[in-house]
Amino acid sequence: MRRLWLLFSQGVTVGLALLFLLAGLAPEWLQYPWRLLDRAATSNATPLGKNNPPATATAPATPPAAPATSPKSITGAASSENTSTGKTTRSDERSAAILSYSDGARRAIPSVVNIVTSKQAKLPANHPLLNDPAFRKFFGDQQPNSRQPSSSLGSGVIIGTDGLVLTNHHVVEAASDIEVLLSDGARVRAKVVGSDPETDLAVLRTDKKDLPGIALGDSENARIGDVVLAIGNPFGVGQTVTMGIISALGRSQLGINTFENFIQTDAAINPGNSGGALVDGYGRLLGINTAIYSRSGGSLGIGFAIPVSTVKQVMDQIVSQGSVTRGYIGVEPQDVTPEIADAFSLPRKDGAIIAGLVRGGPAEKAGVKVGDILIEIDGKPVTNTAAMLQTIAQITPGTKADFTFVREGKQTGVKIVVGKRPKPAPRGE
Repeated sequence: MRRLWLLFSQGVTVGLALLFLLAGLAPEWLQYPWRLLDRAATSNATPLGKNNPPATATAPATPPAAPATSPKSITGAASSENTSTGKTTRSDERSAAILSYSDGARRAIPSVVNIVTSKQAKLPANHPLLNDPAFRKFFGDQQPNSRQPSSSLGSGVIIGTDGLVLTNHHVVEAASDIEVLLSDGARVRAKVVGSDPETDLAVLRTDKKDLPGIALGDSENARIGDVVLAIGNPFGVGQTVTMGIISALGRSQLGINTFENFIQTDAAINPGNSGGALVDGYGRLLGINTAIYSRSGGSLGIGFAIPVSTVKQVMDQIVSQGSVTRGYIGVEPQDVTPEIADAFSLPRKDGAIIAGLVRGGPAEKAGVKVGDILIEIDGKPVTNTAAMLQTIAQITPGTKADFTFVREGKQTGVKIVVGKRPKPAPRGE
């Protein structure tokens, strides 16, 4: 008995070894017996005929072919089929598998320009030349050479077809002569229609019409992780395209501008990119590149762009009025932080605390007091000073708005007639 068991186990071992050998060297031999069984089953099947008619309630013998899905394309939304439900749905454009962004760059490049500005840099009043007797002998009190020409290079974006170019305020600030260099090499002169230092935006107008205006994107629906292209003229080397993603949205309180709502990107932005375009993968404008965080003056992967939603609001007012009008109540706000709330036993850990009042300003006239915590404006929550400034700025001057404060632990409603925000003083004053 023992001998038979040994023979059986040895036979099984040898058989398994042969199976593994065949699976590795000739796997098609193992499929041959199953093919014979399939043929036998097919040949033994009862053929359809007069005595065996097909059932009338069954599905058709040949299933319908699945609808062919269109390939994903950057020109529009792609079609996709949900195999679990059998329904075809429209997927988002961002889901398209883009292997190259050359089409998007090609669309946007003609709309991005280089801006060359010349300005007269006035010598300081205490400059040694102004007190030099020889200098005064030749030029007298007029001192024509006390202003020395300088030039700077930046970028801009063509908006529409009527000759409007958008750029940063700091690119054209105090410029006496402005030239726009188009992507085809042509040069055209431009004049400043108006600028807004508090968002660092400026609108120029050229004499040349029918310029290739850029398509506007939707910055409100942009998402972190979306691919973006930065187009501009870094360091004056010529038009350059860099690629990255949206790193963050709604960046504020950076101390760059008064009103901040930046798109942060890691696409390389360097000096000279200011005023250039930040576009999506389809070449549509998402923002105007305006600043970088850098310790060396070069790109460290932290750049900021003004979203196109802000750009449109500012541009429309500048074109129609020549300047931007914003609401104002005359307060000096400060963020309510958890530390401040604990130190002063405040009832809330968010909002904007009124640290000071402008004498005779709208807030003081309405009865607002130092120490009040602003929590709502016309029903909109106020979480910090940035939100407060943005909300008040959007209110038309002369409008009576409802402000909700926390005063001595209780909510208090105050109606304030919003005034007109005064223009900021020029830099250096």
